[in-house]
Amino acid sequence: MKTNIFKLNLMKTNFRSLIFLATLGLLLNSCSSDDDASQDIMSPVISNFEFGQGASHTTDRIAYMGSDIHLEADISASAAVQRIALSIHSHDLELEEGQEDWEFNKDFTDQKYQVMNPTFHEHIDIPTNIPAGEYHIEITVTDINGETATVDGHLQILSPISLSAFSIDTTAIKGSDFHAEFLVEAVFGIHAISVDIHSHGITPGEGETNWEFKQTFEEGYHGLNEAEFHEHIDVPINASAGEYHMTFSIEDEQGNIHNYETHIDITNESL
Repeated sequence: MKTNIFKLNLMKTNFRSLIFLATLGLLLNSCSSDDDASQDIMSPVISNFEFGQGASHTTDRIAYMGSDIHLEADISASAAVQRIALSIHSHDLELEEGQEDWEFNKDFTDQKYQVMNPTFHEHIDIPTNIPAGEYHIEITVTDINGETATVDGHLQILSPISLSAFSIDTTAIKGSDFHAEFLVEAVFGIHAISVDIHSHGITPGEGETNWEFKQTFEEGYHGLNEAEFHEHIDVPINASAGEYHMTFSIEDEQGNIHNYETHIDITNESL
């Protein structure tokens, strides 16, 4: 009888041990499954983020008004990408006459990006009428699980044409000439330099006429990235005395135009 009771107790003990081991196994398997699931759901990773002038695919983080920006980044994701959001904006840049604030926002959902490990590569056009200065660029990648990653940087947007070292006469005598001189730097090459001179509100005297001058200069400048504009402009003997408005327009090989405006007084005799 005692032997039967002992065997029964032993069977109960073994049964409890089996239940414990089975339960422990289920718990461990559940934890392992949870760990595997957590490892499977990972945020995307953005690497090798580069941007710069679009025409030459530079990575120097500089671009020019009227041109485009080259952007590229490698994306690693454990799930397919849903969208790539790009944002470009400035902070408190001073606007000059005719300029407007520029802000670019776009979600890229192209089929080529809706895969697990795409390479982001885009060219974004830059308007010509925006202020030069520092712009903030940000890319956010979102995958189909809702996981996100963001990378950002700063881009200098510059004018493709710059002028300096001005030496332009402010007065000239009728029947003589005056000189205009300045340095031109054009990233995309100089196409032509035009000069426009005209008056406003001058009443011609006897034998006088309101003088207008328009001429385009190409020889010695066309195709150069750097040049010194140096010209002498004749003033007619019968030009009306008074203040004349002058505009110097520099056009580059991509059609960008930079204007510089000033005034000159035409006099009857030396002051």
